[in-house]
Amino acid sequence: MDDKINTAAEAAEADALPRCHEVHCDPDTPNIASRPVPAAVKKTPAAQKSPAQWAYERIVMYLKNFEESLDNEHEAAMGFTGGDAGVLRIEGMGYFDPDIVTFYGSDPTGAKTQLIQHVTQMNVMLRALPKAVEQAEPNRIGFRLVQDLEET
Repeated sequence: MDDKINTAAEAAEADALPRCHEVHCDPDTPNIASRPVPAAVKKTPAAQKSPAQWAYERIVMYLKNFEESLDNEHEAAMGFTGGDAGVLRIEGMGYFDPDIVTFYGSDPTGAKTQLIQHVTQMNVMLRALPKAVEQAEPNRIGFRLVQDLEET
């Protein structure tokens, strides 16, 4: 048991920091709970963020963690639940306050695709797809999204 008494400021800061917990069969499986939360995510307390911004920031963290597990022959894509929308190779992501998150990309045929999702309907399944043949390196949108969070 922790007998430390927090000041009001420490208690408010702890309450504002995002909490995450994950358990995997293999305890060495990388997960976002074992990684530092980007400073930009901690900068604004969750209670002051719109549902769209809060969903966006957490999906960015999951996406980056997912990409870190991929080899150079695969890229992150997103599968859709409830319908035949298929799979979208993630090439961009954004949000529109207070409650919309959007994903930009292409489908397996190369057609330009965009998903616009209300945060209350959000279900995101990350998938690994073979990278586009004509490029030498796989796209890593999760890393770019985290960099953008840090810069804004």
